[in-house]
Parts: sequence; C-alpha cells; structure tokens
Amino acid sequence: MPELPEVETVRRGLEPVMTGARFVRVEQRRANLRFPFPDNFSQRLEGRAINALSRRAKYLIAEINGEDLLVMHLGMSGRFLIETNTNATSPGQFHASIGNNATHDHVVFHLSNDVRITYNDTRRFGFMALVPANERETHPILRNIGIEPLGNALDAEVLARLFKDKRAPLKAALLDQRLIAGLGNIYVCEALHRSGLSPKRAAGSIVTGAGKASEEAHKLTRAIRDVLQEAIAAGGSTLRDYAQTDGSLGYFQHTFRVYDRENAPCPSPGCTGLVTRIIQSGRSTFFCSSCQH
Repeated sequence: MPELPEVETVRRGLEPVMTGARFVRVEQRRANLRFPFPDNFSQRLEGRAINALSRRAKYLIAEINGEDLLVMHLGMSGRFLIETNTNATSPGQFHASIGNNATHDHVVFHLSNDVRITYNDTRRFGFMALVPANERETHPILRNIGIEPLGNALDAEVLARLFKDKRAPLKAALLDQRLIAGLGNIYVCEALHRSGLSPKRAAGSIVTGAGKASEEAHKLTRAIRDVLQEAIAAGGSTLRDYAQTDGSLGYFQHTFRVYDRENAPCPSPGCTGLVTRIIQSGRSTFFCSSCQH
C-alpha cells in the first residue's frame, strides 16, 4: 500500500493540473470500488471548480466549491494517469510496474483545462467519497487520524506524550494511525534503524520516568522526519503496485538500509550484524539485532 511519501508524490503530480480547473465531465464506470461511490457522484462534481488539493495521512483531499471535499484513497493498487492533448503521464511506478490495463480504469475526470485524469485500480481497494467541508475533522473517515509527522507537529515531547506507558512494541505504536498519520511499514523500519531502536521494545521505553522525551525519542523523531523528506524528494519508493503521476520511478528504494534486505550486511558504520526479518502483527519487520536496541 502506498505510504505517506508516495501519496504526497501523487498529490504534487496532480496539484498543478487539478487546482483551479473545473470538472466538465466525470465518468464513473462501476458502482463501487472498496466502498460504493456516493449517490449521484458524477452529477455532484460536474461543473464545480477544484480550489485546492491537499493530503491528510494517506488520503488525497480535493476542496471543491460548494463546500464539499472529494476524499480519495489509493488503496493497494490505485494510480492516476494524467493525459493532455500532447502527453500522458502517471505520478511514480513503485519494486515493479503493474502496467496500465484500461479494464481497470474506473473513474475519468475531464477537466476544463483539457486535461483528463484517469483513476486505475486493479485490486479496487481504493475509494472516493464526498465529505461536507465542515466535517473535515469529525467525519468517520478523517476524525481518528493522528498528527502529521512532517513539519513541526511531531517532536520528541509530543512523541513522549503519545507513547507514555504504552507497552505495545515500538513498531506497532508507530504504525497506529490514531497516533501518527501516514507512517507505514517501510518507513517505520527505516526510521527505527536510523535511530538505533529495536522494533520489539516497548513504545513507552523511550519516555523517561517523569514522562519526558529521552534522547532516543529525539533521535527517533529526527529519523522519521528525515526518512520521509528524503523519500518525498526521491519520488517515493518503487512498490509492487504503486505508480507516480508523471510516469517516473521513485528511487528511495535504492537507499533502503534494512527494508527488504534480509541477510544483507547492516549498513551502520562499524556494525558486523546482518539484517533480520521477523513478523510483527502479520507484517514483515526488517532490522539489525546487533545495533538496534
């Protein structure tokens, strides 16, 4: 499933062509994706302008006039294709390309700037919803999302407040979308390795007895921010089912330190350990048991 850097990469690819344009025609080619489309989905969008395109966690949010939000989730295999009169691009192909089988073109946005945006989703785990703008913080889709890990919202003291007294494994706490928004398996593994912390230790162990942030909490928040910013700058990571809107590849996977590198030498200077793979909550965790404590 695309993680925060991949979704942000898609947002940056779509924003220049969507913001300021109107939906002239919307083709809805099936009744549902992961969930049914809203009633009268096409009719409720046609003729309306897109004022802004933002991201919240792993959701894309188009602010459209009339006080509605178009909330879009890529699921596991969703991708957008941008077509103009002279060019066709797709914001990132992420480990292998899934191609562009038109059978799975489920929604087509025809915009007033002569751009056509096609949503393709092989597995149909993505969805689109229309949410009243005044329910941005209270709607069931969006209300239980944690703080954004980029910018100034997440720092070591905030992390300490979130993790205080938590016995869950550190990796599980970082993946809890109710605490921190948008973090996924890949970048949590990478951030934990950079900060030298074991994914198996209790989340509360990086909080002092007085409830303050330890030096480990400071290292972890810096690592989270750095790994996400580097991944966004690289256009995301090439996952099996993920694609950018301009058709270019995301290259952050070439700098993975531990993710998907089982039995490879640990890249930490001076460490002689190997990358280990374990299963936590049904998902693969990659880490070095020699230098992550």
